[in-house]
Amino acid sequence: MSTDPFTYTALPMRVAFGQGVKPLREEVRQLGIRRVVVICTPDRVSLAHEVALSVSTEVVGVLAEAVMHVPVGVVDDCEVRSRAVGCDGYLAVGGGSAIGLAKALALRTGAPIIAVPTTYAVSEMTPVWGMTENKVKRTGRDRVVLPRAVVYDPALTTGLPVSVSVTSGMNAIAHAVEGLYAPDRSPIVSMMAREGARSLASALPRLVDHSGDLEARGEALYGAWLCGAVLGGSFDLPHAQTHAIVLPHVLAFNAPFAADMVTALAGVFGEGDPWTALRNLQTSLPMPLSLGELGFDKADIAEVTRQVTANPYHNPRHIDGTEIDALLERAWAGLPPRPSADSGFETVIAKEYS
Repeated sequence: MSTDPFTYTALPMRVAFGQGVKPLREEVRQLGIRRVVVICTPDRVSLAHEVALSVSTEVVGVLAEAVMHVPVGVVDDCEVRSRAVGCDGYLAVGGGSAIGLAKALALRTGAPIIAVPTTYAVSEMTPVWGMTENKVKRTGRDRVVLPRAVVYDPALTTGLPVSVSVTSGMNAIAHAVEGLYAPDRSPIVSMMAREGARSLASALPRLVDHSGDLEARGEALYGAWLCGAVLGGSFDLPHAQTHAIVLPHVLAFNAPFAADMVTALAGVFGEGDPWTALRNLQTSLPMPLSLGELGFDKADIAEVTRQVTANPYHNPRHIDGTEIDALLERAWAGLPPRPSADSGFETVIAKEYS
């Protein structure tokens, strides 16, 4: 164990794993919520009503309005409607879009959130909120948007298409990898990141073969929870798929400057170095491997480069515009990571632009 000084703050929430209505009813009771509004996307309305029935009389409405990137207009409408029914708590059923809308509403109303994730997006484990207006996404951090409770029920994820399961799981792994080179990482975070990535790498291939495998679904939720706990768009690209595609390149690019990350991920994705093993795993799964498949226009590479360099994130290795251009061209074409001449590793872009 490292003797270097570190701090670790646990998330102030209850996390419950289990099947059936009992865990969810218990969380509603624990928080003293009396008038619940259920939040979901339009395609998950049937599941939302199913969950609402399990909570019984406390549910006063279902708002199936959540969409990607949380448009401000949607938040405005849902705020008016939830206040009109006296909502004192939100129940977010679904993935990042549903939980993102619930967070935006909690930011405005102060009402608590109970999250019931049906994907591996891990939005439920962060105090980060975001809203989009006029194609500009505004984000922030506030403890009020962090769900008070999260209920993980693998039975509720069986309807998630395999392709979405895979890209959602890869997105969770991307968060774990970031945690391994974050400036505030600690031995606790590193253990969670490795275990989370290992669980997802084990579960995803099994889900491809048997989408209804509850044991694999449960392991995937467990892995996503740990990956999300580690962390405590302008081009309208899907967040999860974008992260999944650039992730192997990020690993290779940062490897010479993040030895602890490489050590932690050794053997997690299979044989060989972590970035090659992860790329091989992705190739075996039903998921897009190029930004071009997501509808990203190659002509927009220059604008992406401008945005990334203008708003840099923490990264162990410096990235300049030339490297970003080169990486985007390979990611757009779906080419595998390629070692750079100067370092012996891949030259890649390291940050999201969705």
